[in-house]
Amino acid sequence: MTRALEIPELSLVVLVGASGSGKSTFAREHFLATEVVSSDFCRGLVSDDENAQDATNDAFELLHYIAGKRMTRGRLTVVDATNVQPEARKPLVGLARQHHFLPVAIVFDLPERLCQDRNRARPDRDFGPHVIRNQTRQLKRSMRGLKREGFRQIHVLETPEAIADVTITRTPLWNNKKTEHGPFDIVGDVHGCADELEELLALLGYGIVEQRPDGFPEGGAVYAHPKGRRAIFVGDLVDRGPRILDSLQIARNMVEHGSALCVPGNHDQKLVRALRGRDVQITHGLDRSLGEIDSLSDEQREAARSEVVRFLDSLVSHYVFDDGNLVVAHAGMKEEMQGRGSGKVRDFALYGETTGETDEFGLPVRWNWAAEYRGQAIVVYGHTPVPEPEWLNRTINIDTGCVFGGRLTALRYPEKELVSVPARAVYSVPAKPFVPEEELPERLTSQQREDELLDIEDVLGKRYISTRLGRNVTIREENAIAALEVMGRFAVNPKWLVYLPPAVSPPATSQEQGLLEHPREAFSYYRHEGVATVICEEKHMGSRAVVVVCKDEQIARWRFGVVDEGFGVCYTRTGRRFFDDAEREAGFLERVRRAADAAGLFSELATDWLVLDAELLPWSAKAQQLLREQYAAVGAAGRVALADAVAALGSVDERVGETGLTTTFAQRLEDLVAYTEAYRRYCWPIESLTDLKLAPFHILASENAVHVDKPHSWHMERIQAVAAADEELLRPTANITADATDQESEKAATRWWTDLTDSGGEGMVVKPMEFVVRGRRGLAQPAVKVRGKEYLRIIYGPEYVEPDNLERLRSRSVGAKRSLAVREFALGVEALERFVRQEPLRRVHECCFGVLALESEPVDPRL
Repeated sequence: MTRALEIPELSLVVLVGASGSGKSTFAREHFLATEVVSSDFCRGLVSDDENAQDATNDAFELLHYIAGKRMTRGRLTVVDATNVQPEARKPLVGLARQHHFLPVAIVFDLPERLCQDRNRARPDRDFGPHVIRNQTRQLKRSMRGLKREGFRQIHVLETPEAIADVTITRTPLWNNKKTEHGPFDIVGDVHGCADELEELLALLGYGIVEQRPDGFPEGGAVYAHPKGRRAIFVGDLVDRGPRILDSLQIARNMVEHGSALCVPGNHDQKLVRALRGRDVQITHGLDRSLGEIDSLSDEQREAARSEVVRFLDSLVSHYVFDDGNLVVAHAGMKEEMQGRGSGKVRDFALYGETTGETDEFGLPVRWNWAAEYRGQAIVVYGHTPVPEPEWLNRTINIDTGCVFGGRLTALRYPEKELVSVPARAVYSVPAKPFVPEEELPERLTSQQREDELLDIEDVLGKRYISTRLGRNVTIREENAIAALEVMGRFAVNPKWLVYLPPAVSPPATSQEQGLLEHPREAFSYYRHEGVATVICEEKHMGSRAVVVVCKDEQIARWRFGVVDEGFGVCYTRTGRRFFDDAEREAGFLERVRRAADAAGLFSELATDWLVLDAELLPWSAKAQQLLREQYAAVGAAGRVALADAVAALGSVDERVGETGLTTTFAQRLEDLVAYTEAYRRYCWPIESLTDLKLAPFHILASENAVHVDKPHSWHMERIQAVAAADEELLRPTANITADATDQESEKAATRWWTDLTDSGGEGMVVKPMEFVVRGRRGLAQPAVKVRGKEYLRIIYGPEYVEPDNLERLRSRSVGAKRSLAVREFALGVEALERFVRQEPLRRVHECCFGVLALESEPVDPRL
């Protein structure tokens, strides 16, 4: 007859039995090979001999380490060792408790003779019969104490037949609701405020679907949502308020109907203990709960007491929903406790964590676990009343103190929308003032205050960053250190730093006569990736700039957490402040803001802030030192030296005849003059704000939106309108649309590029019309820059166009640059999306640091 052993999904299964009892065979048949940690195998790992008894201590140290790591990751773990002595099992039970796993013992209590016979048939087991005899006796002596040792389940198998008939069933814990995806309406601490609860349920769209006769405990209304939404109560239904039993009745009826779930609060559990006759202090509103029950008739009273105990005692400490993305608990839940079951987990869910100190009101000082939370799941909780619910590291406290005259609040999931109703009265006066009269509104939110001090551990070390665009980007440790150096010494206030732009790759090298880059290769690339329509945008020769502009300083505080630093910022592609002059920066930002407002951009996007990607001209505005020390120095010295050399060689030719050197040096001088003219086109003096030109080309983000879902034509149209509002400062980005599959269209775009470069322009950037495109092997290049012949003198040197030099340069490879560009693009979009979702700043910076770190990779900077 088959015997099913039910094993909790998060358990440490300890196999107990003498050598030869069949533990290893049983483990192979019923568990994955990766789930089983064998003491013999660990001996082999540390000594190359599974029977080396002198390696036992090292082997078990390794076994405990592996088991601990598996449990840290929430994986069922099986320990295959004799485990017949209590002292061998004790550290395993302790390890399970440490990771909030349930210790389960499967005991192989087989006859000693059978074990002896099996071992004699195994040539690798050459120990004497006394070993198995001792193991069997030790097992017999300690079996009765397994429960006292802490094992939650004990399964004893006494015959080979019993072992053969076993099946293993893995049972989910009661808190595992990962297959339930919502939508949910999570309701904060009710505390007997049934009037407000009924009002809130109606506001959320719940209606009465059944009206049961009589009062508590049998009767009452049953609420449900017509679209199948479910309510989740975060506990503390009782105490303090005016209608405690009615509140209990509403929640219980909804739970029984299937339209709600409920977790217990500390007040709920204290009421249960009181009703069971335990010695509890009648404080913090418990007297009101007991008073309501005592006011019932004799017939109702006992039924009510039993029903209150039954319902509240049946509640599970916390729930994990939506594939692990949502956790609901009364007082919160640390990441390492989520979805696990132990006394410590239940205590944390009910009470949170305290420092052991008391405040001036005699209340325990609570440890702010949410400030250190780094989990992926959203945690919704209550327990400690707050004036306003605020997000902090993906956690939110929705106890807004209704019973103290605040509000009763619900969080709609997955919408993350807060809905609340005001308290109709102050039903209870708290020991600690709920909102002190003298307390002014906080200037920053909890998350912004937490982001004041960033943790270096959040960005250092080797990291794997997941992005929505489908790439897991690896950041090497040495590159992360380089990024920290830049960020720590030179960056703007980190709260402004929500995006860093990606590198842009050139096309494959052109074989066109006298050219290194040509539009043909850019069109060919996109055609190969399945992209037909592209947009060609003028490439401005300036410095890449990210402009963040808010309507006013209040918006800068509210959305960016920046106080007393103006209403915006302009920074470079490496996160450095663009302007050294604060007054000039303020004037610059004011004009950008006015232009955006005049163009209707704020109203169209329903936003109070914008993030723009742009070029700030002239190039010399930010590259003055580079020009002075490199380009100008080379140009000036070269012109003087080569002019003298040409003159001297000319004299030699007159005396001895043509040597050919004069022509060579004359050509070099001509190249150098062209080189000087090339960089001078992008330089002019900056005396005032009117000498600057800003050329935006992307409207990156605004409130509730990252605009990568819109075609580049959408961006160009709106930027044209913004530029028209201030033609002195703002420059539109000239562009044309081309069909990469049509030769005539390609020729027209190529002529447009030729006209641009012949007139002194840098070149153009070719982009797929859609902002994000997936090609044959993942993300296609977001842009390909095609630079003109004369501009490339600045990059490759004055004489790069000479045939020998050009031929050598044609061997350049753009593969590494393309890989870099795509990874940085994915990280940039991810940073913006995290910011718009109002995730913690450390999550945004993870991506920005990633872009900076990738810039340290060994990629040819000339590309």
